[in-house]
Amino acid sequence: MQKGNSLNIFKRFFQSGAASGIIIFSCVILSLILANSALGAGLQALLNTSLGFSNNSIHLRYPVQLWINDGLMAIFFLMVGLEIKREMIAGELATPQKALLPILCAIGGALTPALIYFIINQNTPTKNGWGIPMATDIAFALAIISMLSKRVPSSLKVFLAALAIVDDLLAILVIAFFYAGDLHMNYLAYAAGVAVLLFILNRLKVTKLVCYLIPGAFMWYFIHHSGIHATIAGVVTAMFIPATTTANAPSPLERLEHLLTTPVNFIIVPLFAFANTNIQFEAGMPEGLASPLGLGIIGGLLIGKPAGILFTSFISTKTGIAKLPENANWKHLAGLGLLAGIGFTMSIFVALLSFSDNLLIAEAKFSVLCASLLSATLGYFLLKAGTRHNQY
Repeated sequence: MQKGNSLNIFKRFFQSGAASGIIIFSCVILSLILANSALGAGLQALLNTSLGFSNNSIHLRYPVQLWINDGLMAIFFLMVGLEIKREMIAGELATPQKALLPILCAIGGALTPALIYFIINQNTPTKNGWGIPMATDIAFALAIISMLSKRVPSSLKVFLAALAIVDDLLAILVIAFFYAGDLHMNYLAYAAGVAVLLFILNRLKVTKLVCYLIPGAFMWYFIHHSGIHATIAGVVTAMFIPATTTANAPSPLERLEHLLTTPVNFIIVPLFAFANTNIQFEAGMPEGLASPLGLGIIGGLLIGKPAGILFTSFISTKTGIAKLPENANWKHLAGLGLLAGIGFTMSIFVALLSFSDNLLIAEAKFSVLCASLLSATLGYFLLKAGTRHNQY
């Protein structure tokens, strides 16, 4: 094969919608293999290695895994925040008519899994994990539906993207309000001061991204020490990035989103997946799938997600307050609901915040992996079967 052809294939792969999902899945498999090999202890030791510096006034020395989960994931949430703002200004969330169904479905698809988990886990040591099955992994879900290419209507892809964005926003609010530690009001006050500064910069129409990103880094530090999870700083910063365009030039929001898309999709999220799925399989772990924790997660993601989305869609369309995406049918919605049950990144993220017991965290991760794999497989084949004779 000629070098030029090889480069073109490589370029087309990274430009495809499925590429990010394939890389993330490969990182999961590699992490599982390494964790259960002779290199497992070394991998965990590497993740526990502290990096950074610390003195009497500044503490910035943390384990590698914390830098990934709290630091790099703040960049992921920055991009999510940019996507939410863009969709609210000129996208699928810009008008009530466009936004209503994905918003309602996201709410129904978040509350139903949480309720299922809560019912199964009430009065147990794992009751605090109700937020685990609430969120959809936008990268994986969109990667799966992109693999179907023209076999599904384009409106369904847009609908899933809008639903997943609202879903992420709900997850952000849940993390901020229900998974915060002991609050330190002085650091919150400092973070609020930075937010005021960002607001002033926005109102003054400052367009240099560095003027927002540097204060955003300070906000991350203050929020990290406040007791609220530091990744929220990414979303707050995104809300102040200007979205207005000038003649023949993209807006600061568009420029930053363009800059972040590749590193987030192909480096940050895969690295998060690699660092957080290094699960050592132990005797009895499969049986843990039948524990309240496992049943709550699997029941929430595999059953609660599609049930919540379908029920909400049915009520919304029958009452006339919303309508299905163009060219979509109920089989499409059922398949899409299953894809929304791919929790993965966000579910594992919430699991890390829910428990301090390493065994519970490992069981939660394993349950999320199993539920996400089942949801992805069933959703893919249901959508494929439902559109066997259609091309969109």
